[in-house]
Amino acid sequence: MAVLDHISSQEAMALENKYGAQNYHPLPVVLSKGDGVFVWDVEGKKYYDFLSAYSSLNQGHCHPKIVNAMTEQAQRLTLTSRAFYNDMLGRYEKYATEFFKFDKMLPMNSGAEAVETALKLCRKWAYEVKGIDLNKAEIVVCKNNFHGRTTTIISFSNDPVARKNFGPYTDGFIKVEYDNLEELEAVLSSNPNVAGFMVEPIQGEAGVYVPGENYLREAKALCEKYNVLFIADEVQTGIARTGRLLASCGNCDCADKNCSGTPDVKPDVLILGKALSGGLYPVSAVMANNEIMNVIQPGNHGSTFGGNPIAAAVAIAALEVVKDEKLAENADYLGKLFRAEMNKYIKSSSIVNLVRGKGLLNAIVINDDEDSDTAWNICLKLRDNGLLAKPTHGNIIRFAPPLVMTEDQLLDCVSIIAKTLKEFED
Repeated sequence: MAVLDHISSQEAMALENKYGAQNYHPLPVVLSKGDGVFVWDVEGKKYYDFLSAYSSLNQGHCHPKIVNAMTEQAQRLTLTSRAFYNDMLGRYEKYATEFFKFDKMLPMNSGAEAVETALKLCRKWAYEVKGIDLNKAEIVVCKNNFHGRTTTIISFSNDPVARKNFGPYTDGFIKVEYDNLEELEAVLSSNPNVAGFMVEPIQGEAGVYVPGENYLREAKALCEKYNVLFIADEVQTGIARTGRLLASCGNCDCADKNCSGTPDVKPDVLILGKALSGGLYPVSAVMANNEIMNVIQPGNHGSTFGGNPIAAAVAIAALEVVKDEKLAENADYLGKLFRAEMNKYIKSSSIVNLVRGKGLLNAIVINDDEDSDTAWNICLKLRDNGLLAKPTHGNIIRFAPPLVMTEDQLLDCVSIIAKTLKEFED
């Protein structure tokens, strides 16, 4: 079969089911084209993408500036490994560190790789700078977290689907309740071996849980008090998704300037991925200032593809789009509009309990238990009505459209969602 031969949806799904590992449960739709906020299936039906590949496509599908950067670089030089210098990586590192206001960056590929990198960086800092006894360092994480699915990461997950039958697990992690400062301080004050606190500014996979107004600011203050690194996993929440360049900026009023001022909360270690490439290429990064990053020396950590020339060119273009097209401001405005419109619907709804979120990372909670299939059935009907979304945790539907969406498009999507929900009302 030639690569471009037509294939039906049923044929495509049958191929995946026969030859692919069953590690995902996709919505039954087969996509073959994307442009901006829209995607098309192999039969030509058009949909709004309201998931954005879990916030990888903040800049929209196939953004021409990012595509051009990728294709132009691909025709010159694709990969050198880090055995040699290349003429793109340094430019990317300079651009990105100045963009996010850190001294140094360690480039990787996937979000999970970046999380693993941050954990290694934190532990090495613990032994060489903080002075914790070798192999005694511990890192505090939050319950119901989602940082990836590598063996180390699932060791501190409490998701039974991700953990069961993958042990033995990695030690060195302490779990506390999310958005609970008292519990966090109790651990930090009683355990001198804590090296870092890793947190999602908004727990996306858990159901788009937004913490209290002062949680991130006060958690960072506690980390400073006890000489613990504050590690922000912004793989999903970063790159303008929540109405600010970084969600860890908390409540600072910086949407109109992409956090170019002093942020409300600046992580000691910042983890980025997904939209760092605009969804065109696996690109992730860990950023920190010199006093932390300088513990990494040649041979300590690496990646054959991390920092490759295509990744560098693509990421620069992707960040330029965020800045030039004011995507943070658009996400902030449209997110408030989306929640306001959904709250109007919820007032008279029996099927939806609430909407929550920040910027264009939102979720609705379905009035049913986690084990029900109601949210899944709603997503199937949304698909039929021209909008693609996916449940998380059974009774929650996450909505995260590309940040290039217009107000008219958003209101059209709200109409589709309302029309669909009405079919499930009592």
